[in-house]
Amino acid sequence: MTDMNAFLEPGAIVRHPQQPDWGLGQVQSNVQGRVTVNFREQGKVVIDSSRVALLPVYDES
Repeated sequence: MTDMNAFLEPGAIVRHPQQPDWGLGQVQSNVQGRVTVNFREQGKVVIDSSRVALLPVYDES
């Protein structure tokens, strides 16, 4: 299993590549390939890092 989000830490801002309507999300935790993200328009979602590579956002403007 490949953890495509291993570099993400709590507080990081991300986007879900297949769900742009969810808006920006803030990483809450990243434990054993499961990333919990609180998205502005979707709420809290647990992402399986072996299936989805979240896109980091470095500039929110």
